[in-house]
Amino acid sequence: MNQFDDNRQQPAPQNTPSGAPPAAPAPQRTRIAMPETGPYVTYTIIGITILAYLIQISPYGNLFVRAFIKSNELIREGQLWRLITPALLHGGFTHIVFNMYALLSFGQSIERHFGHGRFLLLYLLGAFAGNVMSFLMTNANSLGASTAIFALVGAEAVFLLKNRKLFAGQFRSAIGNIIFIVFINLFIIGSLPNIDNWGHIGGLVGGLMFSWFASPVWEVEGIAPVLQLVDQRPTREVITGAALVVLVFGGLAMWGMVR
Repeated sequence: MNQFDDNRQQPAPQNTPSGAPPAAPAPQRTRIAMPETGPYVTYTIIGITILAYLIQISPYGNLFVRAFIKSNELIREGQLWRLITPALLHGGFTHIVFNMYALLSFGQSIERHFGHGRFLLLYLLGAFAGNVMSFLMTNANSLGASTAIFALVGAEAVFLLKNRKLFAGQFRSAIGNIIFIVFINLFIIGSLPNIDNWGHIGGLVGGLMFSWFASPVWEVEGIAPVLQLVDQRPTREVITGAALVVLVFGGLAMWGMVR
């Protein structure tokens, strides 16, 4: 959703008979464009992930995968980068195509809403949270960007909730679509063999936690027809959201390493 309508009354000249009360001014619909910024981080992540896949299918692919896949044994040995780097790897052509399509679909709008820095932070925190949950709940090796993509889905839901008054009639259908996507992925696709559903759940929770504090909260400012959206979210709350995810999931990872 790149724009919404704002109903505001605008005074207009009234031609009324002498002594007759003036007619009420007709409401005028004012269209307010949302902030526009190119989804450069989304495109960059897609490019890096595709490059990683090309390395995977090269003669050096096995070494590359073994260096970055989620492996509980190696995480417990101190290779903590494996709590993020599995988001770069994929199990096949269909896997990467599906995930990159989902990233493109959600990433473009989320990056425009959150801005480049917050979006990148959201993606990395989602990958981290998802892989920590997978580390805790399953011993199987895992890989894929869906941990981070589920964080984007959660962030989209929080963004819509925080700004529901601005989206008016679009809110219910949009939030209903997100609930449907989460249901299909967690309870239908997630029930298939070799699907790391714990990673999905962790990414979703991490995205919800971060975006609850970091999601833009827009207010309409200005005088019609020159109106603009201004983000009221303080930077300190963005930092608080990021710190919360790191502390909670970092603490869970530490507990998982010593239990």
